Amino acid sequence: MKPLHSLERKLLSSLAMDGGGLLEDVALKADMTIDQARRAVEWLRSKGIVEVGTTTRYKIEIGDEGRRAVEHGLPERRMVEVLKKLGGEAELHELSKAFDSSKEFSAAFGHARAKGWIGTVSIGDKVFVKILTPDQISPEESLLKKFIAKKELFLDELPEEEKKAVGRLIKRPDYFMKRPVKTIDIMLTELGRKTAETIKEVKEIDSLTPELIISGRWREHRLRPFDVEAVAPTIYPGKKHPLQRFIDEVREAFISLGFEEIVGPVIQPAFWNFDALFVPQDHPARDMQDTFYISKIKEAKIGSQDLIERVSRVHIDGGDTGSRGWGYDWRLDEAKRLVLRTHTTAVTVKYLADNKVSEAKVFSIDKVFRNEKLDTKHLAELHQIEGIVVGRKVTLRDLMGVLNEFYKILGLKKVKFWPTYFPYTEPSLQSIVYVEGFGWMELCGMGIFRPEVALPLGVKNPVLAWGGGLERLLMTKLHIEDIRELYENNLDWLRKVPLCL
Repeated sequence: MKPLHSLERKLLSSLAMDGGGLLEDVALKADMTIDQARRAVEWLRSKGIVEVGTTTRYKIEIGDEGRRAVEHGLPERRMVEVLKKLGGEAELHELSKAFDSSKEFSAAFGHARAKGWIGTVSIGDKVFVKILTPDQISPEESLLKKFIAKKELFLDELPEEEKKAVGRLIKRPDYFMKRPVKTIDIMLTELGRKTAETIKEVKEIDSLTPELIISGRWREHRLRPFDVEAVAPTIYPGKKHPLQRFIDEVREAFISLGFEEIVGPVIQPAFWNFDALFVPQDHPARDMQDTFYISKIKEAKIGSQDLIERVSRVHIDGGDTGSRGWGYDWRLDEAKRLVLRTHTTAVTVKYLADNKVSEAKVFSIDKVFRNEKLDTKHLAELHQIEGIVVGRKVTLRDLMGVLNEFYKILGLKKVKFWPTYFPYTEPSLQSIVYVEGFGWMELCGMGIFRPEVALPLGVKNPVLAWGGGLERLLMTKLHIEDIRELYENNLDWLRKVPLCL
């Protein structure tokens, strides 16, 4: 058998003398804390020296009304006392004035009459209440007296009548509650009894100190052996939220591919969120059902007069882009409305307009807002992954290659693309990836910015663009089916999410 720890020997010696029992009693007899006793019991149980049994007892807990009854008596008893002061009989209406509320009076009257303590007599149109058995002590009152004496009661300790009284008081609002309490019983096994006969007091030390070595007193002690195979307690150190860790992972993936991160304001003028992206002002995406608008405030200056003119001309007749535009009267007042951005592309087009780049590789990971109904796949506030590549000779094939490489870094190796439609890219594609346990999942939308988007911004080279929800991508990594789990702050789930996904 493996050597015993000093706590094990101490507990075993106490058990051999006093026998087993509840964990709390065993710890007290052995002069140990509950935590020390619990650890020693677990070690001894793993060695077959003790047996542990668990039973469930029901502790009676008292509510606010129950405490009031302990201090002032049950409502029915208070009614009897009031009747005594009134000579043993009183008119019903007058009796009700002695109670704080009609609800309390009704409870007192009902319980007192059910117990046979009071009776009623009708004389004309009046009802009189009189005492019948004033001094009878009910099981409920006996129970309350025990609470005054003990402060703590368990259901199995009570006689049968008082157990029934507990049931009746539980039915009264905020009087009593039953709470299950697990108790741990410790018993020595046959091996434990034999081991207890052989143990002796041994001086053990956990470590060698300079003082022990210099003085030579280490010879008087035995170094305690450590069981390196023993089960260690679970430790939950502080760590980043899995969503933040994944944001860092995605950021690192883009940086490793040579991209630079850009950021921008959460609140954007509709000009950058919609107009600069060639989204018409009567498009359904602008409707209040899809977009959160900031009421009563508008952006004073959304861009240079020249830029506003170029964007407006594209909407009206296509301007110099070769397009016919949308053919409607574009309104500056609508473009100045402020919104919680529905995508980070608003930041991207502002970056292109400010820098007029001929070559660039930039990305953003930031919050966006959609007026969505929350369900297993949709959030009203979420993170979007956004990126663009600008270059003289870049093509749709390059775009598919970038996304394919990005997914590969994240461990997603099966990728497909198919044609689709987006308002501000042409051609446009949708990417899907295969995830074990989920099957094929739609992720990023992608395409090449239309001339109606790029040319008014002063960008003449092709702009490859893509964007998608970060949370949905993280769902594939964590193998969760409800996107809302990421924001529920379930501590148990957060502790169990591995650091390496």
